[in-house]
Amino acid sequence: MPDQRTYVTNAPEFREVSRGNPRPFTLTGERLAQARLTPETWRLEIVSDGSTEAQTPRTIAAGNAVDLAALKRLGRQHGKKFLKAMQCLNIAQPLGQGLWEGVPLREVLRLVGRVNNIRRVYYWGFHNNDPAQLFQSSLGYNHVMETPPWDLGPFVAYRLNGVPISLRRGGPVRMIVPWAHGFKSIKWLQRIVLTNDFRANDTYANQNNDPDSYLKTAAYIDQGPEVFRANQQITLTGTAMVGWSGLKRVEYWVRRDAGTHGRIADDDPAWRTARWEACTIAPPPENWGGSLPQGVLPRDVWGFDARTGRPREWPMRFSWALWSVTLPRLAPDVYEFRARAVDLNDFAQPEPRPYPKSGRNEIQNCSITIRE
Repeated sequence: MPDQRTYVTNAPEFREVSRGNPRPFTLTGERLAQARLTPETWRLEIVSDGSTEAQTPRTIAAGNAVDLAALKRLGRQHGKKFLKAMQCLNIAQPLGQGLWEGVPLREVLRLVGRVNNIRRVYYWGFHNNDPAQLFQSSLGYNHVMETPPWDLGPFVAYRLNGVPISLRRGGPVRMIVPWAHGFKSIKWLQRIVLTNDFRANDTYANQNNDPDSYLKTAAYIDQGPEVFRANQQITLTGTAMVGWSGLKRVEYWVRRDAGTHGRIADDDPAWRTARWEACTIAPPPENWGGSLPQGVLPRDVWGFDARTGRPREWPMRFSWALWSVTLPRLAPDVYEFRARAVDLNDFAQPEPRPYPKSGRNEIQNCSITIRE
């Protein structure tokens, strides 16, 4: 596989999709400290909106807001490490993958003591304290507290790839929701509000998007238009996001260019006669030392067997898989190449959720030209 196609990416390689004017990670000096975005000044408030009961709210005014030292102490007892790929709801290509480390959100919420009458957890981060720029999200209380022991719930992260989360990536502390699109994983986390309101407060809910949409299983092509010689071996590669429903296989379809610039209508008969062939999904690395941060062993990462250090499932859900295919010899011409993922339910992309507002997962196409 090419060097850039790795299972763990360094933080600077993540695509930048942050909001805010100015963007919070551009603040410096006193403005950064006043925004509580330094390790020393960061605080997390956990309060009720009045519709619920919380025994001991954590607030700045009371002097008991959660600081980074307290969060790391929780991490020593309950800490989790998890390999997760980020993807925006409205952007097709994955944004990056890294090893996130933090504390399950349910352990953080226990810091307020006894609670009652809670249906939802609202949370948001710093965006200039401007309500018009507030980027917020929410989770059902059951999503937070009732995650089964064999799965991973939302958690409050303070390390990425073995180092403190940078401002650009949403540090010092960021919410991470493993199964969700990136807008659920709020950057610059500073406030959690417990509520009995059943409605989602997500920013994206106001943009006609599905605020509780799970990551979709979908394949993406690395290359754009390519030109090859007739006697040249043609190997194409890509990435597959592994959603809640897992990944069974990636397959491809190649046909001569139909003269429609790669567009095929949903009801075109060509879909019914298409011949899809299997791609190769790369196996897990034999030695994860080259992929994981220094000092981190596979057995320490959620989803890996503590004894063997191997992934319990492959491909791993909520991460990405790498695929490739070497095409059979093609006659000189122009071709359309498509790739799609098939999940463990045997749903082929873009099914079962073709609606873009629940996450982009259209079948991608690239042009291949074969010359004498």
